[in-house]
Amino acid sequence: MTGFLAGLLLGFSLIAAIGAQNAFILKQGLRREHVFVLCLICSVSDALLIGFGVFGFSLVAAGLPALVPVARYAGAAFLFCYGAKSFATALGKDEVLVADASQRTELRSALASCLAFTWLNPHVYLDTLVLLGSVSTQYPQQQAFFALGAASASFCFFFALGYGARLLAPLFKRPLSWKVLEVVIGCVMWSIAAGLVWRR
Repeated sequence: MTGFLAGLLLGFSLIAAIGAQNAFILKQGLRREHVFVLCLICSVSDALLIGFGVFGFSLVAAGLPALVPVARYAGAAFLFCYGAKSFATALGKDEVLVADASQRTELRSALASCLAFTWLNPHVYLDTLVLLGSVSTQYPQQQAFFALGAASASFCFFFALGYGARLLAPLFKRPLSWKVLEVVIGCVMWSIAAGLVWRR
């Protein structure tokens, strides 16, 4: 249980930070669009990366340093484009932001965005492959439980965020609230992208 709790707490501390992936799940939760499958993708992806990190995949990343800048700039480009889309949506007509059936996002488009937020985000590799992988070495006889705890944190967090967002649905019946959310999401995307580009 020591290894499990350590992984659980560290996993929560890392994933709770506001980021592009969390903002995307929050928005989809508010719109009630494909929530289960998107939360499942994020959780399973995290679990896979945590497994790689805890059980030695971090050594592969350390042996291929050239992949780090490629992933960093690819992720920054994606975040910049998505942020620009959010700003454009916020400046559009009010009815564009109403979350009704006629404005639903296609599952294919939602899946593509979710996968990109997950796998093109360099921070997730640093958190799962490097940080969690290195910390897990402190529990040599409990690494499997450590990985299970960290993965459990991801499942709990994403599903709570996706379905808990529905409690805010009354607030977001107003177009102004959607505009504010889009602006906040755009700012989050661009701030993360800027941090990736200017990071040394």
